[in-house]
Amino acid sequence: MFISNAYAQAAGGAAGIEGSLTSFLPIILMFVVLYFLMIRPQMRRQKEQKSMMDALAKGDEVVTSGGLLGRVTKVADAYLTLDIGNGTEVVVQKVAVTTLLPKGTIKSL
Repeated sequence: MFISNAYAQAAGGAAGIEGSLTSFLPIILMFVVLYFLMIRPQMRRQKEQKSMMDALAKGDEVVTSGGLLGRVTKVADAYLTLDIGNGTEVVVQKVAVTTLLPKGTIKSL
């Protein structure tokens, strides 16, 4: 009626592997949910922002991260020149542009 030590260890070892896999399952699920709820949408926003910056052209109306509204008068590799009113021009970095406005928005303000 006694169970030998070798048989008891073999049976316990198989259950130990299954137990460790099931203990990691919640952590793996948490990373999957984190990817779909946080990382993937952020990557999509970054891609949209980059495509918007690449598509900026002369005459576009934009809002910068500092809150300036202006019309693009000159586009360089990393910088834009904005006309913010009455012939006043400001040079800003392209990454400072947060929103591309529809044409005619500045006149309506």
